[in-house]
Amino acid sequence: MSYEAGSKECRNLIDAKESLLSAMESLSGIRNTENFQLQIKDIYNTLEKMHDNRRDIESTAKLTT
Repeated sequence: MSYEAGSKECRNLIDAKESLLSAMESLSGIRNTENFQLQIKDIYNTLEKMHDNRRDIESTAKLTT
């Protein structure tokens, strides 16, 4: 995921999402980890929503400055 973050918070969210993708990939090679993978996917989706909200905040801030 190559993306230049607009803020430190965005960069941290991107890093966290990348780490979760790596964890899901590692778990995919291990039997009986489907439940863990689903939990990680839920966390990933929550972080994605947080990232979208942060981008909206930053876009709005840029328009008002």
